[in-house]
Amino acid sequence: MLDLIPKLNDHNLPYPDTIHPIVVHFVIAMVLFSFTCDVIGYFTKNSRLFEVSWWNMCLATVAIFVAIIFGQFEAGLAKPYDVVQPILSMHTLIGWSLSGVIAAITAWRYVIRLKTPNNLPIPYLGLGLVLACLVFLQVYLGDELVWVYGLHTVPVVEAVKEGVL
Repeated sequence: MLDLIPKLNDHNLPYPDTIHPIVVHFVIAMVLFSFTCDVIGYFTKNSRLFEVSWWNMCLATVAIFVAIIFGQFEAGLAKPYDVVQPILSMHTLIGWSLSGVIAAITAWRYVIRLKTPNNLPIPYLGLGLVLACLVFLQVYLGDELVWVYGLHTVPVVEAVKEGVL
């Protein structure tokens, strides 16, 4: 039965490269583009931008859960060493929190869309700005995990296997 489990490669993954960053970049782009469309739509009174924003938030809500699933799986295979553990834990906590925040904002957006499809309240735009800031923080932590601590990079994987880290 254990023969059916794929062997881990040089990146300590059962597939060629990490999938989490690929999926999460869609979430980042959709959330930030949605906020941008809302702000431009608010000031230009262009309700078509609100429709674009709505669909981007819907897709981001689905995609963030896919990103979290791959992120949890890949973090478990990363064998994080002591120095990286607090950053990885914070990244995980914020990621799960963002999934709830994005889902809640999308639900609120749905209600706004039903009641006043051609207008957005200022508090919604303010919350969109907070969401954008959280996304930027999450991007910073994710970049730190890869570019500073080297999770799933071949030299770090080899160092962990040899017990150097």
